[in-house]
Amino acid sequence: MDVKSIFHCMSDAIQLMFDRISSRYDFLNRFLSLRRDVAWRRRACRMAGPANRILDLCGGTGDFLLSHRRLWGSAKTDVVGDFSRGMLQIAKAKSPGIHLVQLDALKIPLGSASMDLTLCGFGMRNLDHLDQGLSEVSRVLVKDGCFVVLEFFRPTNLWTRFFYGVLGALLIPIAGAIFSGRREAYEYLVRSVRRFVSVEEFSQQAKNAGFHTDAMIALDGGIAHLVVLRKET
Repeated sequence: MDVKSIFHCMSDAIQLMFDRISSRYDFLNRFLSLRRDVAWRRRACRMAGPANRILDLCGGTGDFLLSHRRLWGSAKTDVVGDFSRGMLQIAKAKSPGIHLVQLDALKIPLGSASMDLTLCGFGMRNLDHLDQGLSEVSRVLVKDGCFVVLEFFRPTNLWTRFFYGVLGALLIPIAGAIFSGRREAYEYLVRSVRRFVSVEEFSQQAKNAGFHTDAMIALDGGIAHLVVLRKET
């Protein structure tokens, strides 16, 4: 299926950056996380449970939705939405049957209460306006719909501050430069984590958007977090 384009206005520079690293994105995710990203997605999908209508928002190459499919089978409606056409082309090659939409996560081109489950893997910190993004997810979900987020939040303990301030800040850009030729993209990754909200702040902003936090789980000492939200209103 061809990639549909319904794109409005997010950072052109960030969009271009993801287009440029799309061919090496999956490999570097596995390499940099020592394949922990696979386990994180699997755990998140187990907690999400089955659903009839699923949106994989900021879905990149479709890994989150494909992980859910392997666990629970295909949904009646499943959509991978991302602002990077390059990422979506990789998703198309991996699973030709997936519905792909190039979109702005701040203006999701879906009807209100049209999705039962939204997944988002490591994409919320790339939004220009987090509050608006959360409100859009709330809008497209049915009441009691589930929003499952995997994310790198701003570090708050000694281990994660050391990892993102010293270890990751040194090694992640070097690996990105070697394997993708795009050091700046992986320097951006580290910067985006350090300037993002903490997981507690994210939970509060989600509450303001009409969500209840069902679970907030630190993964591998807090390098990443799994957050399960439920739409209340």
